[in-house]
Amino acid sequence: MSLFELITVVVLGGSLSSVKERNQRIDNLTGPDFSAEASLVKCSLQGTPRQPAFSVDGDFVIGGAFFIHYQVQTVINNYTTKPELPICKGSFNARGLRFSRTMVFAIEEINNSTELLPGIRLGYQIFDTCASVPVAVHVAFQLSNGQDPVFYQGNNCSKSGEVVAAVGDSGSTPSISILRIIGSFKIPLVSHFATCACLSDKHEYPTFFRTIPSDHYQAAGMAKLVKHFGWTWIGAVHADSDYGNNGMASFLGTALKEGICVEYIESFYRTDPKNKIKKVADAIRRSTAKVVLAFAGGGDMKVLLEELSREPTPHRQWIGSEGWITEPNLMRFSFCAGAIGVAIQQSVIPGLRDFLLDLSPSEVAASSVLTEFWEDAFNCSLTETADPHKGRCDRTEDIKTLKSPYTDTSQLRVSNMVYKAVYAVAHAIHNAACQETHGTTQCDKHMRLEPEQVFIELKKVNFSQNGYHVSFDPNGDSVAFYELVNWQKSESGVIELVTVGYYDGSLPRGQEFRINRKITWVDGYKQVPVSVCSESCPPGTRKVLQKGRPICCYVCIPCPEGEISNMSDSPDCFPCPREFWPNAKRDACFPKPVEFLSYEEVLSIILALVSISGACLAIITAVVFFHHRTTPIVRANNSEDSR
Repeated sequence: MSLFELITVVVLGGSLSSVKERNQRIDNLTGPDFSAEASLVKCSLQGTPRQPAFSVDGDFVIGGAFFIHYQVQTVINNYTTKPELPICKGSFNARGLRFSRTMVFAIEEINNSTELLPGIRLGYQIFDTCASVPVAVHVAFQLSNGQDPVFYQGNNCSKSGEVVAAVGDSGSTPSISILRIIGSFKIPLVSHFATCACLSDKHEYPTFFRTIPSDHYQAAGMAKLVKHFGWTWIGAVHADSDYGNNGMASFLGTALKEGICVEYIESFYRTDPKNKIKKVADAIRRSTAKVVLAFAGGGDMKVLLEELSREPTPHRQWIGSEGWITEPNLMRFSFCAGAIGVAIQQSVIPGLRDFLLDLSPSEVAASSVLTEFWEDAFNCSLTETADPHKGRCDRTEDIKTLKSPYTDTSQLRVSNMVYKAVYAVAHAIHNAACQETHGTTQCDKHMRLEPEQVFIELKKVNFSQNGYHVSFDPNGDSVAFYELVNWQKSESGVIELVTVGYYDGSLPRGQEFRINRKITWVDGYKQVPVSVCSESCPPGTRKVLQKGRPICCYVCIPCPEGEISNMSDSPDCFPCPREFWPNAKRDACFPKPVEFLSYEEVLSIILALVSISGACLAIITAVVFFHHRTTPIVRANNSEDSR
């Protein structure tokens, strides 16, 4: 077997016999037949197409990428047969399913609109990336190429003709992987949950937009939050991903300016070995910092909190990023009650709840994703080949009574970002395919709409939907606005998400951060917990830094004799003015008292007599000298005055 054939088998996923047959077929062709065959080979999909979770044909197709699962089935390839597609399995993400169904709802709402894209029907292809970079890469190729095994673009296969834009992904790292591929075809990606500040770099990611704010603002808000409550000694953990690494780097840069010290920084990822996760958990348990800031996604935090729950752990005040602080599945960890963090603004999407609940058993059975959700939610099987340990679904299950992240629309946050992303793409398509003629809108559904046209129009979108403004700055980012949320226990003992304030990045410096509601702290305390490396130095002392330790760790030394310090945490003591002296605590200077003597006092009489005697002696001496001024001894003693 030649080296070329071996590489073809490994890269393209074909068998050796198929490669040899294709090579032989191409070698036997000449003339026009060779051009046709070469074009066929050139414009053929390699490998097995990935089936979308949800899809509908339309005049223009929008792609979608979401986490509907958190794990991917691991397959060890022996490179003797064609590799199978990686399959998403386990850890079903009902919240991710809600995101994907929100996209379907928005597209159907647009298709029924008479104002936006009249006469044009949008289609969609929504894929499950299962939080996996390899799967996200495969989805990116799928969005670019489509489902047809053979496709033609003349003699050029370098153009994409499948989707005009895409919505997703639910994380920064998969979004970066998708952008590396579809960005080459100028296909814009509008993300609802990829917040890494690195994605604002238009040189690296020119076709990226997002309806969720950048982590640059989130990190600044979290640093101001920590500073606001006087926490100068904290621990920090973050996901070992683009989201966690860049987010933590942004936070640390702002925290340094705010005078915040970090006792430890630990990174982890949900697929790390258990001993690595345990190491991070042990660092939290051993630490002296009472506050832990976590910059991670919901899937990563789930793994860490499960490890922390295995052993009794000291209660810590958690500060959470928006990636996990609103995750309903994490609120079952009661030791995190009192957690506070930043979250996307909650919203209302009319009609969405009814759409989500409008699922019939027959509709569920027609979709493998909805079937898995149904069986997982009601713990039953819809098919005979399903889990034998589960009973058969009797088709009387009522989704309206189900309590699940899928059905929970009480605090729509990220779902609204999906909703706005779909509408942003629709407005861009409208501006590219429609024209106003004599007061009416005419749209050409037969035009060849290139993704680059949608990309150009996305830069200029500026509209409001359901009272929420949508536009993008030159970096493709939206305006930063966060709610401050708090995990509070209800009377029944269930943790609920309560909004206690907000952070608005558009306001002037010093006015961005507001708290307008009472906060519940760790262990149900009414007062703000204290987390400092060293207690504050009182007036009368000065701070002395400890060698080899952060600036937040110091000892307090009393001011030396004659010096004071009149404020807390003073770095130096200073002497009192000449007419003042320090008090006993050495925290203030007082004027020295002026004392007067009375003539009736013995000391006054003695001093007066001594003064008078001295004056008389001086007069007598002067008289004697004057009388004997001509004598040699006087003249010699006062030679200059007696001449």
